Amino acid sequence: MINVPECSVVVITYNDAARLPRAVRSVLRQSLRNVEVIIADDASTDETEQVARELQRKDARVRYLRGEVNSGGCGTPRNRGVAAARAPYVMFLDSDDELTRHACKSMLLEIERTGADFVTGQIARLYEKSGKTARYYPALFARRRTVEGIAEEPEMFLDSFSTNKLYRAELLRRLPFPEDMHYEDHVFSTALYCAARRFAVVPWVVYLWHRASAESDARLSISLSLTDMSNVRSRIRAARLSDDILRDNGLGDLVHERQRRFLRQDLRVYLNPLPMRDLAWVEEFISVVRPYLSELDPAVFETIDPLIRVCCSFILAGRPDELLLAAASLNGPKAPPRVALREGGRTYWGTVPDEMREITSLRMAELPYSASRLRHEAVVTGQGTVIRVVIRTYDPFGVLAATPGWTAFLRIGKHRVRLAPREQDDGGLLSEATVDLAALSPGRLGFDGRHEPVVEIVNPDGRVTSDQLLVDSSSPPFVVVVPWHEVTVGAEGVAAFLRLRWRRRGALRRLARVGRAGRRLLRRMDGPEVKLRVYKGLISVLPPRRDLALFESDVGAGYTGNPRYIYEELRRRGTPLRMVWSATGTAHGFPPDARLVRRMSWRHIWTMARAGYWVDSHGMPLAYPKPPRTRYLQTWHGQGIKSVGFDSPDLRADFDGPRATWRAAVERWDALVSPSAEFERVFVPSNGYRGRLLRHGSPRCDVLVHGDRDAARRARERLEIPHWSRVLLYAPTYRDRAKGSGESVRADLSAMAEALAGDWTVVLRTHPVERFEVPEQLRHFVREAGSYPEVNDLILLSDALLTDYSSLMCDYAITGRPMLFLIDDWDEYRRVERGVYHDLPAIAPGPCLTTTEELIEALRDLDGVTVSFAARYIAFRRLWCAEEKGHASAKVVDAFFEPPSVRIPTQAPREWRAPAGLGHLPGLRRPIQPPRWSG
Repeated sequence: MINVPECSVVVITYNDAARLPRAVRSVLRQSLRNVEVIIADDASTDETEQVARELQRKDARVRYLRGEVNSGGCGTPRNRGVAAARAPYVMFLDSDDELTRHACKSMLLEIERTGADFVTGQIARLYEKSGKTARYYPALFARRRTVEGIAEEPEMFLDSFSTNKLYRAELLRRLPFPEDMHYEDHVFSTALYCAARRFAVVPWVVYLWHRASAESDARLSISLSLTDMSNVRSRIRAARLSDDILRDNGLGDLVHERQRRFLRQDLRVYLNPLPMRDLAWVEEFISVVRPYLSELDPAVFETIDPLIRVCCSFILAGRPDELLLAAASLNGPKAPPRVALREGGRTYWGTVPDEMREITSLRMAELPYSASRLRHEAVVTGQGTVIRVVIRTYDPFGVLAATPGWTAFLRIGKHRVRLAPREQDDGGLLSEATVDLAALSPGRLGFDGRHEPVVEIVNPDGRVTSDQLLVDSSSPPFVVVVPWHEVTVGAEGVAAFLRLRWRRRGALRRLARVGRAGRRLLRRMDGPEVKLRVYKGLISVLPPRRDLALFESDVGAGYTGNPRYIYEELRRRGTPLRMVWSATGTAHGFPPDARLVRRMSWRHIWTMARAGYWVDSHGMPLAYPKPPRTRYLQTWHGQGIKSVGFDSPDLRADFDGPRATWRAAVERWDALVSPSAEFERVFVPSNGYRGRLLRHGSPRCDVLVHGDRDAARRARERLEIPHWSRVLLYAPTYRDRAKGSGESVRADLSAMAEALAGDWTVVLRTHPVERFEVPEQLRHFVREAGSYPEVNDLILLSDALLTDYSSLMCDYAITGRPMLFLIDDWDEYRRVERGVYHDLPAIAPGPCLTTTEELIEALRDLDGVTVSFAARYIAFRRLWCAEEKGHASAKVVDAFFEPPSVRIPTQAPREWRAPAGLGHLPGLRRPIQPPRWSG
């Protein structure tokens, strides 16, 4: 190599010949080509040297350094590599891991742009058994930024890796790694943070940390060798040395922050699997960890996870039995304590009001009934095909005492066994059940899978709360042999909950393989190309039936939107149409007598081809032409400020395929529901629509004009919202560049709960493409309503709306109730994200906010805010809601279904059947009641 490399990557290795080439290749394939690889071999005794020299022979960018004697750690080979590095910048890589392709180049550009001493990037764990990845503390790396010293962001102590960083070489030569210990990264990183005047953080993944499974042949890394007590001692030593480094560098005020990192991360890695350890190991663990914990200031424990703090209290108290109990609640089902004390508005683990055991912030004692928490501990035995389950149930928050008349069941899959719990002297309930696994129906071809039994407690009004069963992790699993199956019964996961694993055997296993092959063949026959060809053939020879109408809302997601209210108007009139709904999921939310067809099944294809009417809110399958004499009513699903049609991100690019497909889809529409003149001004040209407009308002909004107290009552009861609580409907829209990420939920729900939980309940209605799970500690304040079948019920239930750019704002304006807008990403959204037609801050009928603090203040003065925006609200309603008079459903039905040129038969329609020739096709079967499903 003649040219000086721009970056040196030091790959440390020891007896890892099999995985070393993968690591080296990840460097040689970097988009930054001018790199060198320094393999620092810590005196391997396997074939590592031969592998390394072969890699060196094949690529001149590879250099090989070999130590004479194994150092027993990672510090020595890293220091050797730094001493040999020729580049001005250095990265480290372990031989069992990889760099992402642009890691070197992207971080080099960042360090030169910012003038930082080092750059740190996101690590992703790559679980080799499953192939899945998970980012390490993603919140740390959420923003690209430059940090002026660790005192500005002490949270970065959580990032103590040496391998996800690019350093200036001269800095590394002043900060050698400790060479006589494990977890030298922790000590080195603390010294690095003390020395760095500035460092940069980038949000992209730069390092893939391979996590080999414990049962694999691969040698586990030091960080995963958690059963060895010397591993615990090494981590404690590294923690103490790190604390001393901070003090020696005049940063003693940050020692508490680094110690919190120890409690949150270092201690947690031993607490997670603790339920799997025996009592002797736990006792020794306490003896090793307790001296260090006893040195910590009590203030260090205040801001950590309450359950970790509870575990720390039992370590300090030297109570291994209680520690095992608490550690079992950290993961898996995250079970509550056996006993809890509520005193002075606070909740404590156990029977004593000890501040170290306060768990108030988990809000377990304040959850609605269906989310309430019970603890079920089980002992399972087997004889023949029968298992006997003895269950001890604990009700730490008095849920059952407050709900007389409840009944209890053990549920395994679809099988339920009635329980008869008996009170015990310790306050618990004892029950038992016997289940003959041979009587459980695993299906005609059997079952390869699992069941996780739960105890269900049903209250008198039908609400159900359920929790999994905890079992002793030391109890060995046992196998139950039932006809054609083996069922393994035992503990699962570090939390040790009960799981039944089913496995086919014998001829049924062979038959299942044949069945899978047959299903693969059927899937090929059942493919979209085949269906489209059949469909085109049908519409070319069969006329549509004028007495058949196909309805679909939100691409089959449910019974809602404009199609629902048109359907109900037709039913109210007794119109002799046979009306069928397309649905993708369950029958949940549909009327019991609704006729359903599974979307894209053969029955659905047949119905599309034969229906005389299509009524839809988004778009019938795009590739499917409308039958020549079928009439298609497009109702659409909203109006607002967001770009749509050919202006939207997925169509604004100049690619002929998607644009031509959408153009053809729009040309199928015979009529379009137009809720306002502003909708016409924006939507019609942006979609290239040239057909008929029905200017009567939105059918879905009729109920908002007239109101419906029963709907609001139903929603409050179903969501278990107290009668005294005001309701804030929070309905953010998705971000096109981050669909399914949860990023649309931008309000700090924790801060809102802290400030508003006594007066408000938040009903969170995320967009259907979004994925967001409300943390358990917020479920006393937030009700997740993304799956609630009808958004109008939520609108009528609410006292105010919080949104960002959602079209829901236009419907909500009909109610006249207050609206607030959290738009902290307004500039990004309008310029580079979705794009908008209106300047929202200029027209919004409520305050446009950028922080949760502003939102909380606005809600506290909601009456004042409402008055100050009264004029804006009137103008907003005039713009979007002028046509909403409350009779849109009737007007649309009159205009579309009963024009003079169309004669709807007055006699009852004949029974609707698929032709015999389609009877053998997959997905085509007789409807079942209720509701009527087919396809």
